Amino acid sequence: MKELTDGKPRKIKNARPYSFTIEEDTTNYTAYERGGIVTQVKEPKVLSFKPLKQALKDPGDFLLSDFSKFDRPPLLHLAFQALDKFVADLGRFPLAGSEEDAQKLISLVTGINNSLLDGRLEEIDQKLLRNFAFGSRAVLNPMAAMFGGIVGQEVVKACSGKFHPLFQFFYFDSVESLPSEPLDPDDLKPLNSRYDAQISVFGSKLQKKLEDAKVFIVGSGALGCEFLKNLALMGVCCGDGGKLTVTDDDVIEKSNLSRQFLFRDWNIGQAKSTVAASAATLINPLLHVEALQNRASPDTENVFDDTFWENLSVVINALDNVTARLYIDQRCLYFQKPLLESGTLGAKCNTQMVIPHLTENYGASRDPPEKQAPMCTVHSFPHNIDHCLTWARSEFEGLLEKTPAEVNAYLSSPNEYISAMNKAGDAQARDTLERVLECLDKDRCDTFQDCITWARLKFEDHFSNRVKQLTFTFPEDAVTSSGAPFWSAPKRFPRPLQFSIHDLSHLQFVMAASILRAETFGIPIPDWVSSPEKLADAVDKVIIPDFLPKKDAKIVTDEKATSLSTASIDDAAVINELVMKLERCREKLPPGYKMNPIQFEKDDDTNYHMDLIAGFANMRARNYSIPEVDKLKAKFIAGRIIPAIATSTAMATGFVCLELYKVLDRQHKLEDYRNTFANLALPLFSMAEPVPPKVIKHQDMSWTIWDRWILKDNPSLRELLQWLKNKGLNAYSISYGSCLLYNSMFPRHKERMDRKLVDLVKDVAKAELPTYRRHFDIVVACEDDEDNDIDIPQISIYFQIDLVYSTLCAG
Repeated sequence: MKELTDGKPRKIKNARPYSFTIEEDTTNYTAYERGGIVTQVKEPKVLSFKPLKQALKDPGDFLLSDFSKFDRPPLLHLAFQALDKFVADLGRFPLAGSEEDAQKLISLVTGINNSLLDGRLEEIDQKLLRNFAFGSRAVLNPMAAMFGGIVGQEVVKACSGKFHPLFQFFYFDSVESLPSEPLDPDDLKPLNSRYDAQISVFGSKLQKKLEDAKVFIVGSGALGCEFLKNLALMGVCCGDGGKLTVTDDDVIEKSNLSRQFLFRDWNIGQAKSTVAASAATLINPLLHVEALQNRASPDTENVFDDTFWENLSVVINALDNVTARLYIDQRCLYFQKPLLESGTLGAKCNTQMVIPHLTENYGASRDPPEKQAPMCTVHSFPHNIDHCLTWARSEFEGLLEKTPAEVNAYLSSPNEYISAMNKAGDAQARDTLERVLECLDKDRCDTFQDCITWARLKFEDHFSNRVKQLTFTFPEDAVTSSGAPFWSAPKRFPRPLQFSIHDLSHLQFVMAASILRAETFGIPIPDWVSSPEKLADAVDKVIIPDFLPKKDAKIVTDEKATSLSTASIDDAAVINELVMKLERCREKLPPGYKMNPIQFEKDDDTNYHMDLIAGFANMRARNYSIPEVDKLKAKFIAGRIIPAIATSTAMATGFVCLELYKVLDRQHKLEDYRNTFANLALPLFSMAEPVPPKVIKHQDMSWTIWDRWILKDNPSLRELLQWLKNKGLNAYSISYGSCLLYNSMFPRHKERMDRKLVDLVKDVAKAELPTYRRHFDIVVACEDDEDNDIDIPQISIYFQIDLVYSTLCAG
């Protein structure tokens, strides 16, 4: 619509996925033609805050975090005013456990409440105010971490004007973290230790439980560093009986330093877990911590064996991927250990408490997988910068890492390589051989000028010739088989670029590409390459052949396609021809010839990797009229950096450590625990009770996914069947892994009745049970007396004889 192309922003309403209405009269506008690209413009918003003096009397609406406590913020608003008056009057905070101080604070709250004309509270929760008074002088690490994250983000908002500030007042309490049983005032007395503040709130008995806990932290990145710091300050695992085990198989990269604050520049390249553990012991020398570099997975169950899991008090996840989270969840489920789960994404964070027999497990609910852009969109029809950067990263790896690596694989073992390609005989093998031949033949570089020629021709190929071919195959007025315009949203019609030595971005692309190409061939890089004038002179020497589009070019448009290779019935013949050309080409190479594959490294600003990827992406964006990005934003997307910021990370770990008090106290009910979702950008805080697990009932028994039935003393098959029969269950099938140990339909299986189950597993299933394993698991299919299938828990068979017992027998 012609009137809407003037670049002025319009307010919209009734926005839907593919349409919207603008807030202006379009009666006299020309007719809407078709398509069009719109860009959302976020306009600044002006907020007016009340001064503190006025806001104290008229606070307005409070920002809620827990809708089960909607009546708390008004009372806490009065409590903090009363606390200020208490301190002004007595020059100190109320003493922990002092009823006299608590009653004085309550009377101050009552007085302030009675003086209000509007907003007076009808009821005052004296129990809450007693807890408020008792803990008022304490500084607790989890609360400091949580509020520190919020306040830190508010400071960033004030400095940047980005994101919505917290409007007026936000009050938060976690009274349910307190011990479930009333505390003896003597238990709150200081012990002249660094934990006295925590003891004044939770008591010395819970402090002892914290110190003697055995904790497993999986991951020592952004969340892991925060957890280690928090636990060290709380005194967790700092007693004689305590132990903290942290594992992470990753090493420190430069980009980690912005949020993984236990690391420093000189730690780059070192193991994350080792450095983080050492830093945590500097915070608290009494911390008993062991740092491992093992990935927690089925492959490391000899390290994290049954004894390790059985001795744990709690597991804390600090992971960045769902697969690892699901594995740890299954281990916690199996060994019935509490799992404290959390994650962050930019300004968002979530926490989930997985408590044995109280809550569902992490794997019980899953987010839908992230939607990936179709391959044809990325390669031919991009419509946002993410598509361009995904393509750019793919081109970088293909040209500078994969192809040189394929060349080396061919040159090191030509016969084996060719045999493998002939055996594959498909379009992918054909494409690979074409790239290898191209690299060793017409695109082989011997001088730096050859590298500049290659880079300039790549520019012409990617940003001019390919676009000309695409628009030749699909002209601007092309239609689909249904008659709809082919170039309709979200597709953007592209325009070829005309290379110019006067365009600095064009020269920068050629410079980065030629330098990296020279590295792959081991060619020295001249000093003059960074001079635009000299580089332009070298580029001017390149002869650009004319391009004629092909009439029979195949361009993939199917969004479900998983490969851009087009299969051919004569792939095998083409492969044979390519192999012969490769052999002739290899004969001309000097002895020992090889290339230097370049592995993408985003954090080195001097290696030209991000310069080339940003150049690839921005030139392509220019083809499709997509807004370009700077190198920093390109690094963020192409480097696949998970957007983590210190504020949301600190807040998430604060929330989790408030739950840790409850877990280690071991007396709390389901309604005391909280799962959290928060978004500091909005800001939004949402806390709710965890979901209980699904209960299965049979006769007078019930169980959940947390239950595991255990048979000790190395039972036989007959003993297992009788044990189940006593529960009103008839087992008709028993299996170990994929092997069937018993089925009631097979007469020969009855001969196994008096054999030990462990012997059946070894002889029938051919299983090799490791020496560290004391039991194995079987899956049993059962039915009741009415032939109804009953889904029973997993059964574990303990077969190893107790060591003390065996020693006595030997004596």
